[in-house]
Amino acid sequence: MAKIHLYITACAVVLALAAPTHAGDPDMLQDVCVADLASPIKLNGFPCKANISADDFFFPGLRNPGNTNNPAGSVVTAANVEKFPGVNTLGVSIARIDYAPGGQNPPHTHPRATEIIFVLEGTLEVGFITTANKLFTKIVTKGDVFVFPMGLVHFQQNRGHGPAAIVAAFNSQLQGTQAIAMTLFSAMPPVSSDILAKAFRIDNEEVEAIKAKFAPK
Repeated sequence: MAKIHLYITACAVVLALAAPTHAGDPDMLQDVCVADLASPIKLNGFPCKANISADDFFFPGLRNPGNTNNPAGSVVTAANVEKFPGVNTLGVSIARIDYAPGGQNPPHTHPRATEIIFVLEGTLEVGFITTANKLFTKIVTKGDVFVFPMGLVHFQQNRGHGPAAIVAAFNSQLQGTQAIAMTLFSAMPPVSSDILAKAFRIDNEEVEAIKAKFAPK
């Protein structure tokens, strides 16, 4: 009987170790697989292109600040697989986020990645909210690091008097982003106003006024 129990326990341990964990993209099966963004083939990721060079693994787009002249006062410059094909299947990507004084990266989620940030300059209030509605927030400055767990609503806002900037890294080649307000109030086709009115406990006219602010200019 003891041997049977030991065997069952050993099998359980092996199965637990063999089970995939939900943490970013799956492991790659070859050295490199530069994304063929022009391929008509659709799959969970991007197919590999045949002819590659060192330039496929290089991205200069984060050198300079982005243009923050927009309603949010911030801009994300992404180096994910759609802009940086060399990260295809590598399970990583990076971005630069710039903020005008008072600028905000509005509450949003990344359904496929944990995000970790490094502050290049400025003073930011950052935070995330758990599924139990617990807020974890912190003031961060140049040289600081903060992490946002996968899938949780999070935000950053410039609390300084000058510009701010961070580098954000993700454990996914394409983390996905859903900005909460934009998702709800500018979806196409639109979410019914009575649904949003009930959810936010406001009236339909207020919903329509908010939708108008998110309409394409």
